[in-house]
Amino acid sequence: MLTNPSAPTTTSLENPIAVMQRFELKYMLSPAQTTLLKQAMEGHMVPDMFGLTSIASLYYDTPDYRLVRASLEKPLFKEKLRLRSYGLATETSPVYLELKRKADGIVYKRRVRTTTQQAADFVAGRDALAPEGQISREITAFRDFYRDLVPACLIIYDRTAYVELGGDLRLTIDRNPRYRMDHLSLTHSMDGISLLPPGCSILELKVQNAMPLWLSRALSEAHIYKTSFSKYGEAYRRELQKHAMRSAS
Repeated sequence: MLTNPSAPTTTSLENPIAVMQRFELKYMLSPAQTTLLKQAMEGHMVPDMFGLTSIASLYYDTPDYRLVRASLEKPLFKEKLRLRSYGLATETSPVYLELKRKADGIVYKRRVRTTTQQAADFVAGRDALAPEGQISREITAFRDFYRDLVPACLIIYDRTAYVELGGDLRLTIDRNPRYRMDHLSLTHSMDGISLLPPGCSILELKVQNAMPLWLSRALSEAHIYKTSFSKYGEAYRRELQKHAMRSAS
């Protein structure tokens, strides 16, 4: 499996973009729908330069899971903080601390490059976030507002990203999304509990303008309909169900 050592939308010499603003639409795909979609994409979209990438995101939350509980209520505004790696991280490999906000359907992201130890020190309040700047100030304000943030859930999946030929559309297909609530370190492993039935995947469309007509037609013909799905939210719901079953037994 390929990994992505330098992710898109990062602060680096190769790709200086550290801020994003776009619409994100999610869909659930069966194996048959995935096949139909890929056929429709031929001539319109191609895989990006990274190919298949294993991604791990460590979500921070308060001890009482304030952030994920608020997100599950589907408010007009929600926000989250996560630490992302592309492939299994090491103590010195680059990871990305990302503040993600969603307001009225528009997604805003701010992220900085760091290491696992530097991120842990920052979230625990032992150190400042480098480099200094507006993005660091926004992430610091988030940390200081919620206080007592701790690692809460690790989400892992295998992503292939596609880009539109001559357009701004970006499409990702996430296979085998999985989670764990223990061993909450990006350096431990890429193992986890599956979130979807075998063969199913999550489609995300990331657009800044209107969806192209060919894609809208392809989704309709394959009976692929927009859904609301949060990987962290689903993991949290499953853990609540497990706790309820244990309590009832």
